Amino acid sequence: MRPKLGGVLETALYVEDVEASARFYQELFGFERIEGDHRLVALSVLGRQVLLLIRKGSSAGPHQSSGGVIPGSDSSGTSHLTFKIDASDFDAWEKWLGENGVAIESKVPWERGGRSLYFRDPDNHLLELATPGTWAIY
Repeated sequence: MRPKLGGVLETALYVEDVEASARFYQELFGFERIEGDHRLVALSVLGRQVLLLIRKGSSAGPHQSSGGVIPGSDSSGTSHLTFKIDASDFDAWEKWLGENGVAIESKVPWERGGRSLYFRDPDNHLLELATPGTWAIY
C-alpha cells in the first residue's frame, strides 16, 4: 500500500541576488522571511509552504547542515511558479502589479473559466496568478 503524501512543502528558485529576490516576494506577496543566510532565504507562503530562494551555484554540491548533509542541487535558466488566487481578486491583482511596477506579460482566459496573469520576477522566472477553472483539479 502506498504511504500517504501530505502535498508539496518546498519550492526552490535559483536566483542571482538572494536579498533582492526576497524583497520582491516579500513586498509583492507579503511572504514572511522565516530563515536566511548568504546562500538562501526561506519565505513562508501563507504559513503552509516554503519558497526557497537559493543563490545560483551556492548549493551545487553537498551542504553540511546542523542535522546532516543535504545533497546538492542547482538550476540554470528560468522556471515557472503559479500561485492560486480567487476569481474575485483577479482585477485587484492586476492593479497591484501595475502599482508596483511589475509588467504583465500575458493574460489568459482558460476553457474551464479560469484566468491567469503572467509576469516575471527579478531573475526572469515566469510567475503566474491563476483563478479556479485553470485545471480540472482547480
